[in-house]
This record gives sequence, structure tokens and C-alpha cells, in this order.
Amino acid sequence: MEKLIITAAITGAEVTRKEQPNLPLTPDEIAEEAYKCYLAGASVVHVHARDKDGNPTQDYNVYKEIKEKTEKKCNIIFQPSTGGAVWHKFEERMQPLLLNPEMATLSAGTCNFGEDIFVNSSEFMEGFAAEMTKRNIKPEIEVFERGMIDNALKLVKKGLLKMPLHFDFVMGVPGAIGGNIDDLVYLVSHIPQGSTWTVAGIGRTELPLAVHAILMGGNVRVGFEDNIYYKKGELAVSNAQLVERIVRISEELGREVATPEEARKILGIGGINND
Repeated sequence: MEKLIITAAITGAEVTRKEQPNLPLTPDEIAEEAYKCYLAGASVVHVHARDKDGNPTQDYNVYKEIKEKTEKKCNIIFQPSTGGAVWHKFEERMQPLLLNPEMATLSAGTCNFGEDIFVNSSEFMEGFAAEMTKRNIKPEIEVFERGMIDNALKLVKKGLLKMPLHFDFVMGVPGAIGGNIDDLVYLVSHIPQGSTWTVAGIGRTELPLAVHAILMGGNVRVGFEDNIYYKKGELAVSNAQLVERIVRISEELGREVATPEEARKILGIGGINND
């Protein structure tokens, strides 16, 4: 079994300081949190930028500042979101790709997202895929429903994505696929052989899905974007605390944790890209 890749999703687009007082918001805070997660054992940092007022933004310059400050601290894989917030337009969501990050997310379909609708039309998906392929950016295919796997494979058939694919199963979002273990097994059973995958469990589903992913040979995403608690009724003190728990569990189960260099090899990506 390959070493475990841990992704730290440290901010997200929905969580506020009112809900989680330790949420990093500024470029300095996000870069420092990424560094702490790197020291704890994460090899990928998934980033949603915030503006000076703490609101979600896809602004190129904010992502650029976060990326540069993070890379000065460590060689963790910087993975910006092209999902942004549900109200961001395609052109806004595209901006982080102009930084030529090693990885970026590619949401593979439209779904209900709580009280909102997260729109990813065929035009959107094809646009993101073409730009990532052109820039040699490794896409992480975000899957909120089973049909999104098929959508990603259609992009491969059109020559817009290259195999092998890397999937992230985002599970437990209200309105999308649930966060049960049989749901995870179902999704894993439908991806092409040779693919890699990560699971991101929302809220209370984060830990049980993470443990099963470790045992199944998958990878794990944790962090305030998905879950702000360490256990029921107890807020996590940092994203790094959530990473440390996964490292400890994985080592207890006999599975080593990947460094960023090892994660790059597993995912088939190169070193840090230049602007």
C-alpha cells in the first residue's frame, strides 16, 4: 500500500470566525497555517482565499500572495480552489490557474449545496480542464455525486484530461451524496483502475471516512473547510491538530505518511511551477 497523502483544507469559503475563532483568513495566517500543517504531516494544502474583510475571493493577487508566502516556508503542494464560493463566476474561479500551481481542484458537476446550488456546467468543466492541461496543472476531480465520475471520464474522452485521474470524494454535503462507509465504497468501485483518490468527509463524517480511507488505500483530507470540531462539542484548536490525529491513526494502523516529495511522485506531478 502506498504512503498516505494528507491534504489540509484550512479555510474554505463558508466557515466564519464566529463559528471557528481559529480560522486563518489573511495571506500571512493562511501561509502560517499551511506551514504548521506541513510540520504536522500534510503534504498538500487546499486553499480558498479571503479578502481583507474575510469574505471569499478568487482574486489572482490574493492567491499569488498566499502561494508565495507558503512556498517561502515549505515545499507543501499548493492546491488552490477553482470552486470558490457558489456565487463566483467562471472568470473569477479561473484566476488561481494563472499562477500555474502544481495542482488545482476541478468540480465535476452541478449539485445541491445546502440551501444553494453549486453550478458546474459542461462549459465550465471543459474550460477548467483545458486550462489545467495546457498549464500542466494536476487536476483534483471533486466528486459530490456518483455521476461526476462519469463527467470526468467524458473530459478524458474529449482529450481535455489525461489519465490517470486523481479524485476527491467530498461526502456529507447537505443535498449531495451522504457520508456513509457504503457510499465511499460505492464511489471507489466506480473509478478507473490506476486512479488515486482522497476523501473529504463533512462534519462528523470526517473522522470515520478518513479511517476507512486509510485502510482502503486511499488518501485523506481534513481541515476547517470540512469540519471545525476535534470531537463532539469541542472546537479544534488548529488545522494542524486535525492533521496530527490522522498521522497518529495512520501510523498506528501501520501505514506511513507521505512527504510532499513522495506525494508528488504518487500523484505524478513535478516540482513547484514558476509563474
